[in-house]
Amino acid sequence: MTLQIEQFTCLSDNFGVLLHDPDTGRTASVDAPDAARISDVLKRKGWKLTDIMVTHHHADHTQGIAELKKEFGCRVAGPRGEADRIPAIDEALGEGDVFAFGAYDFTVIETPGHTAGHIVYHSPKAGVLLAGDTLFSLGCGRLFERGAAEMWGALKKLKVLPGETMLYCGHEYTLSNARFALTVDPDNEALRKRADEVEKLRENGAATLPVPLASEFATNPFLRPDDPAIRAHLGMEGASDEEVFAEIRRRKDSF
Repeated sequence: MTLQIEQFTCLSDNFGVLLHDPDTGRTASVDAPDAARISDVLKRKGWKLTDIMVTHHHADHTQGIAELKKEFGCRVAGPRGEADRIPAIDEALGEGDVFAFGAYDFTVIETPGHTAGHIVYHSPKAGVLLAGDTLFSLGCGRLFERGAAEMWGALKKLKVLPGETMLYCGHEYTLSNARFALTVDPDNEALRKRADEVEKLRENGAATLPVPLASEFATNPFLRPDDPAIRAHLGMEGASDEEVFAEIRRRKDSF
């Protein structure tokens, strides 16, 4: 049976994501933003939480860990580089490690930038990328603990994943991201179509994720600093990809 995924909103704009392997009964929460909301969804689905897969140490991704661990006795996996900042971690993971989850293995990719030790989880079999706050639809995470060079290096690792991979991330930021993306890539027809789609989804209270990475490869300016149209619009035709990425990030920070 295929991996079952339940996505829902919590806090102000966080996504909660639950993974369920029906063959083994294992159920994982991707991060733990809101223990009560996660517990309610688990009860509605009839699932018992066995694992928490942490992407980074920020409180809106970890504040529910202790309560969920107390309620369910679940194991907590998370980034090795931030293990001292994440409560009750049982399994510390780094680049190339595999988080085994029933019939589905998730390869760990280190993506420093938003935080120093941020990790993401990729399952080729399930066709899923759990990106936390590294990659958003039409955006990327703010650079709180590392610089543009490291974040661009992290995003390059994600650019080589299969286009059919479905992106799940930590926040519903897509509408704001779309409006910004059009300011640096105004002539991109695929981006315009995605922005229109996002407007309609949000008007109807619907989520803008998950989305195939192929869509992001065509529309997300943070993944496309090599694009000639973006470079021309920014007047940076001779700059490096890293420099263009840094300029896009700088502009988004003040958007």
